[in-house]
Amino acid sequence: MVRVIRIAVIYGGQSTEHSISCISAGSIMAELDRERYEIFPVGITREGAWVVGEIDPIASATLPEVREGREIALSLNPARRGEFVDAFTGESIATVDVVFPVLHGKYGEDGTIQGMFELSGIPYVGPGVMASACSIDKEYTKKLAVQAGLNVTREVVLENNSGLSAEQREYLGLPVFVKPASGGSSIGVSKVTTWDEIDAALATAFETDNKVVVEAEVIGDEVEVGVLEYPDGSVVASVPAKLNGTDDGAEGFYGFETKYLEDGVTATIPAPYDEATIDELRSLAVRTFRGLNCKGLARVDFFVTENGPVLNEINTMPGFTPISMYPQMWQASGLTYGQLLDALITTSLGHSER
Repeated sequence: MVRVIRIAVIYGGQSTEHSISCISAGSIMAELDRERYEIFPVGITREGAWVVGEIDPIASATLPEVREGREIALSLNPARRGEFVDAFTGESIATVDVVFPVLHGKYGEDGTIQGMFELSGIPYVGPGVMASACSIDKEYTKKLAVQAGLNVTREVVLENNSGLSAEQREYLGLPVFVKPASGGSSIGVSKVTTWDEIDAALATAFETDNKVVVEAEVIGDEVEVGVLEYPDGSVVASVPAKLNGTDDGAEGFYGFETKYLEDGVTATIPAPYDEATIDELRSLAVRTFRGLNCKGLARVDFFVTENGPVLNEINTMPGFTPISMYPQMWQASGLTYGQLLDALITTSLGHSER
């Protein structure tokens, strides 16, 4: 008889990627084998309240929201690990074996909630505190990637609403991409083709982060690679996916609307490269994963240029929506959505026993 694993799927959150998190979590809960898993859904509102969630948080909304409900809290006492209680009465509501934090961005993918899980002693899917914090910060991602021997995009880091100097503009050239350092889903990102546009782009990025990166444009294909750690500790990369049509949307680049609200972007999976290039991409993805001390999973994004692959960024909790690249790449690599989820959950339970 297969032991039923009790799993808390946490979604929503206070980041700008709240709705994407809801969609990802809905897809995951729909795919989990109900004979193997008992699901306890946990929603986090935009204001930060933890509530008993819904098995189907997507409903009919294009961009769903976590609604107010019965407020709950996770016990931080390792002796009561995995126990969720009523936030006001302390009444025990559910006790789980593992947590799947399907949270993107601030407070979910930046090491914050991972630290809470560490304190509580509950196993969780995905990388730990340090890897999550460094991977979400584009500045530190690149610093660690360079130490691991990867090529990275040319950039300038700005803080506290500062601007670009003349020397920095000359170093970067045009066009540039202006990004919140710790953002995701291309929220707050702008493409700047003339320096007259830079102030508005910086203002947009600083609305969501107090640190901004300005990156020089890299000419090349946009390619993504999934990385997965198996329960035995082995780390493997999926076949790569080449994105097509990323510049064809109204935003002129692979922005939020192009990713989630338009139908123009397609993917070629596996990417149409020679065997040597595909092997290099997969090897570099695993090297990035290890260089940032990740565990569980990650999606590593590259530009494939005339001079070889250049690292763009790494995502420690990539999208799991029906059109997300991470599950699609593993499907093309011979792993079904359900098998992928099983591997992630089993690996996280194994980490707690090491």
